[in-house]
Amino acid sequence: MQTKIAKQEWVLKGLIMAGASIVSAVALNEFLIPGNIFSAGINGISQLLSILVSTVFHIKLNTGWLILLFNLPIGLLGWFKIGRGFTIYSFVTAFLTSVLAIVIPVQDVSHNPLLSALFGGILTGIGVAYPLKYGFSTGGMDIIAVILEKTTGKTIGTLMMATNLVIILIAGAFFGWENALYTIISIYAMSRVVDAIHTRHQKLTAFIVTTKADSVIAELGKTLIRGVTIMPAQGAYERRPGAVLMVVISRYELYELEHVVKTVDPQSFVNLVNTIDIEGNFYDETEQLKARGETSQ
Repeated sequence: MQTKIAKQEWVLKGLIMAGASIVSAVALNEFLIPGNIFSAGINGISQLLSILVSTVFHIKLNTGWLILLFNLPIGLLGWFKIGRGFTIYSFVTAFLTSVLAIVIPVQDVSHNPLLSALFGGILTGIGVAYPLKYGFSTGGMDIIAVILEKTTGKTIGTLMMATNLVIILIAGAFFGWENALYTIISIYAMSRVVDAIHTRHQKLTAFIVTTKADSVIAELGKTLIRGVTIMPAQGAYERRPGAVLMVVISRYELYELEHVVKTVDPQSFVNLVNTIDIEGNFYDETEQLKARGETSQ
């Protein structure tokens, strides 16, 4: 049973990687690049460098090659600093995006810069959000941000905001402030889509009804750094003794929780409740990363 679930997880993550790569490459080549509108993070930096190299040195360098070039050292750094699972999935996604950005022809689909900015941002947001939702990323600045957060304590949001601000300023200085304004629209659209899909800031309370409480708790402890409250319970129909496990999680941890519970006890019942507010100790993402780093060393 566990082998079957593991295979299903591999297939699901493979589909997510392929889908995210296709969507991200289409966003770049069909909307953003033709309109001189810049994406966020490494993709945006690659776009800028591609245009600058073409303008200054008259060498046509595909954006996909630059994305791949940046992600090679970043992937190696993530391998040693973060962990293999996260880095492998993230690097494969970045690699597929690079290859597809090279293969897919660049053409202006909309012929309208506002539509290009909006649809480019929306598609990029979809390509970024689903990998994050399933426990990895699209590589690039995501990996750098996690590394810096673990080593310096700087928040991911601050780093991404600073990077995107630099991209916008360079776009405005070299390609006109109208392009910079469209870039702001694109990045804003991307961030809204990521927030809508990823929803890592939302909290959930999970009530897990199971007859294998000890096994579920042990496996959850390997994946999630969360406290679990055990409430003895008894089924009304069969009068079989069991337990209700209560655990508060962030929305982005839901996939891991469901995977663990389904693997350990396929007959379990999980009730999820939206949590409005919490008081007391609750590890945020930064503290989770630090704790995982400490346990993996």
